[in-house]
Amino acid sequence: MIVDCAHYRDGHRQHVGPMPLEEAAAHCKQGGFVWLGMFEPGPEELTRVRESFGLHELAVEDAQAFHLRPKAEQYEDGTELIILRTARYDDEREEIDTGEISIFLAEQFVITVRQGIASELTGARTRLEHRPELLRTGSTSTLWAILDQVVDSYAPVVAELERDIEQIEATVFSGAVAPTERIYSLRREATDFYRAVHPLLAVLARRLLPGTTPTELLPYFRDVHDHLLLVNEEVAAQRDLLTTVLEANIAVISVEQNKINLRQSATMERLTIVATVFLPLSFVVGFFGQNFGWLVSHIGSFTAFLTLSVCGLLLPCLALYVWLRQQRRRSAPQMQQVNSAVPHVPAAPTE
Repeated sequence: MIVDCAHYRDGHRQHVGPMPLEEAAAHCKQGGFVWLGMFEPGPEELTRVRESFGLHELAVEDAQAFHLRPKAEQYEDGTELIILRTARYDDEREEIDTGEISIFLAEQFVITVRQGIASELTGARTRLEHRPELLRTGSTSTLWAILDQVVDSYAPVVAELERDIEQIEATVFSGAVAPTERIYSLRREATDFYRAVHPLLAVLARRLLPGTTPTELLPYFRDVHDHLLLVNEEVAAQRDLLTTVLEANIAVISVEQNKINLRQSATMERLTIVATVFLPLSFVVGFFGQNFGWLVSHIGSFTAFLTLSVCGLLLPCLALYVWLRQQRRRSAPQMQQVNSAVPHVPAAPTE
């Protein structure tokens, strides 16, 4: 779909409202340049544009595919294809929406093909139309306006990612377990965002080479390059920080699992002690409960009953108590080694 099409000459737009495609192609020979903006066009519409402006067929195919990294490519007819990745943070879903802008740049025309909702260019066109001194430099001024808007849109994404990372970081370094899936999601988003930002540095550095950009526009391209360098450093730092937070969260999970294992071991120890205590008692009571003649004939007095029954119950309990104390003393050094092996989660860094 064609969003807007205009002919610019002497720093001004030559008409009001969009221009038909055939008329725009004719104006390319009358001086100035034509800026054609399209949003998610179909194959038939792109074919019409290619035939009207003489674009290379490989460049048009490239504009229809979705790329993971920005790039710039020069064709034999002098047309340059520049592909940018756009980004926008969605507050409701707490995710980054990405888009793509393919720019066909020539001396007589600029054609922008947008993919995705995060690729609006109305602000760039309006801003440039209010800067006639930049429009007079030619079609390269549109590239600056688009790059400047795209790079400026990265800053809110960096800020929102930083806020999400701080929330996860505060949870982890407080000793609580953070959702591992959320950390992985943030790490993936930061990596995808880095792929959109970092390769763009090479694209911008190419525009700063001698002879590739009008002298009047060089300070503006350098300003965009400086802003992009800052964004690139921040995104790289966020990726590294998320890796550290993920490792710390795994350590916290290990600590919690060790605590659960220790509690389960203590419970099993108590149950084992109870079962062990009742084992000899059950044996003694079962033995003296048998109706053997010797037992019946020799336990005829209270003293004999007290000696054989009560002492027969106390002696196994006493022996079991002594054995358990010895076992506990032997296991104490092993428990200290286990506690020292539990990973320590460092406190959150302070500035």
